[in-house]
Order: sequence, then structure tokens, then C-alpha cells
Amino acid sequence: MQNRIISDVFFDLDHTLWDFEKNSGLTFQAILNKNNIGVNIADFMVVYSRINYEYWELYRVDKITQEELRYGRLKDTFDELDHEISDATIHLLSEEYIAHLPEFNYLYEGAIEVLEYLKPKYRLHIITNGFHKVQDLKLKNSAIDHYFDTVTDSESAGCKKPNPIIFKHALQVANTQVENSIMIGDCIVSDINASLSLGFDAIYFNEHNKEVAVGIKHINNLLSLKTIL
Repeated sequence: MQNRIISDVFFDLDHTLWDFEKNSGLTFQAILNKNNIGVNIADFMVVYSRINYEYWELYRVDKITQEELRYGRLKDTFDELDHEISDATIHLLSEEYIAHLPEFNYLYEGAIEVLEYLKPKYRLHIITNGFHKVQDLKLKNSAIDHYFDTVTDSESAGCKKPNPIIFKHALQVANTQVENSIMIGDCIVSDINASLSLGFDAIYFNEHNKEVAVGIKHINNLLSLKTIL
């Protein structure tokens, strides 16, 4: 890296290494079928994905609680689909979704190969806004937990990205310095801008080829990291 000696590589987990949309869709397909919920899964996922993103944006800035996130995203999805469903069933689906999500563990193309490539060269870490138990199971069940020296989640840090406290906490846990660190993630606000503002280097995982500001390093395939790091 230019004029920097990088020793520590920090990854986001969901939407960066772990294919959240694919695994989420498979989870909902399983629990909706199990509970005989008669909605078209493709239609459900289109609506849910948008609403879930909106709720996570509110949760990220502490405008809603974890419980409001888990209930509201499902309630709003069924309402938009005009599917009548009881609150009790929504709460049941909410719990089953969290319980079964880590059972599906598709990673992005090249994830294992790039982790194998990076592991001998750098210390690897995770910084994630996900819930501790769920994220831990995702890492273990997808068999990538052994690649990472430390895992910082928002529950253990007491705040969520882009709050600078979570990044400072991750640096402390990793026992490293910001000038020796790089952040890789899929969210410009929470991963890239937040880490750059603290002095990290950063690489944006731009899966959908969105327009990127001048000066932001970006890739659309994880294997491209091998040409940068």
C-alpha cells in the first residue's frame, strides 16, 4: 500500500464475505414453508430486502431497538404484500429467522481463496454490526472463523458502525494502530467513510458496481484484493 505498512486487515461480514441476501432468502423459504405462510417467496424477498435495509439504517443510528427492528421489518413486509398475519406469528417467524439464518452459509465467490491468500501475510479481523450470537455462528458454520484473530461486533463494542468507538474498540482488541490497518466492507457510510475518517485505509466492496467517489478504492469481486494487498 502507498506509504503505509499494512499489518491488519479488517473485514465487514454480511454483504462482504457472507452472502447475506442469498442466505436470508433460503432461511425465509424454509421458515415460511414450515409455518404454512402462503406468500410467494420471490415477491416476499423483494419487499423484505428493501424494508430490512430501511430498518437497519434506523437501527444503525439508534432510532429503533433490536426488538423493533426484528418485528417491524416483518410486519411492514406482510402489510405491503397485503397478507393477513397475527402478531404472534410475526414474533414466531422473527425468532425462527434468527435461529435458522446461520444454518445457510453461502460465501461470496472467492472468499475462501482470498482469505487463504491474505492469512499468511496479515492479521485478519472482523468488524460487524450484527448480533454476537448470530455472527459467531455464521463464522463457525461457514468454516471461516479460524482465519480471524479478532471479531468485534456491535453488541460487544456497545455501539454500531459508523460510530468511531466501534473502530477504536476493534483496534484495541487487535492490538494494532490505525496507520497499519485497512477496512474492507460493502457500506460507503458505515465501513468506508467511517474508517477513512479515523485514518484507516479502506477498500469498498462494490458488488453492484455503484458510482464511487473519486479516490475511493473499490472492487466488485473479492479476488481482486489479491492485486491490491
